[in-house]
Amino acid sequence: MNLFSETPNPGYRLLVALVIGMALMLLDQRTDRVDAVRHSIGYLTAPVHYLAHMPGAIGNWLSGQARSRGDLMDDNERLTRQLLILQQRVQRLAVLEAENTRLRELLNSSAQLDSGVLAAEIIGIEPDPSRQELVINKGTHDGVYRGQAVLDASGLLGQVVEVGPFTARVLLITDASHALSVQVNRNGVRAILAGSGQPGRVRLLFVPDTADIQEGDLLVSTGLDQRFPRGYPVAQVERVEHDRSASFATVEARPTARIDRASHVLLVEGPPRDVPAPTQSSSEDPTIMAEGQSGERP
Repeated sequence: MNLFSETPNPGYRLLVALVIGMALMLLDQRTDRVDAVRHSIGYLTAPVHYLAHMPGAIGNWLSGQARSRGDLMDDNERLTRQLLILQQRVQRLAVLEAENTRLRELLNSSAQLDSGVLAAEIIGIEPDPSRQELVINKGTHDGVYRGQAVLDASGLLGQVVEVGPFTARVLLITDASHALSVQVNRNGVRAILAGSGQPGRVRLLFVPDTADIQEGDLLVSTGLDQRFPRGYPVAQVERVEHDRSASFATVEARPTARIDRASHVLLVEGPPRDVPAPTQSSSEDPTIMAEGQSGERP
């Protein structure tokens, strides 16, 4: 054993540390003088605590970021699906709203008719551009008959020319073979309105050059044929042309019915009639098509 060693014994150092620790504990318990020391030491130990907790904090942050990204992707996909569903519902609601508006217009129109009416839906149109016809979802099973008048919320559309058990074919007033009796709502002048074969265009036949017909005049049905209701809008005059060298004026009109936009129609109820449509030949007077009749096509 080296009696002259300058290195202190470890046991003495431990004892000294324990004594100092006990003294500090007693001072900390009985007085507040150690608070300043503890506060100062906190500046030195804070970085150590921060570095000690950094690996765990980084691990938790990375785990949270991974979960957050996955959650965000799942939420984004879910919200995208919901958006598509809601957009589809909005489109459907817009269609239903427009259809509801058209049905209300039909109901308002039916209230103005003296006869009963039957509502029908348009389910098809004639693809041949030279034929102005459409198909509705009512037939003999519903009481539809040949020659029955067909209207929409704005005016006359045409008449039934062919009837099946559950469907019927309607000849539009714009068809070249269709004609009916009308009168000017302003002064009561009567004339024959015929189709031109073009959608949205009709014309008056054999109008004297001196007839009091002006642009903007409303043409209404006369009801003389006992087929179309009397006084119902048919067309509005758009062009009147007078030619001194001709005996008749050229009068063109636009149907008031929304022929190219209607989705539902009204059929005027009445006693069934099945009057054969007259045939027009080159030697016959073209006025035979008047009063709501339709000529056969060649």
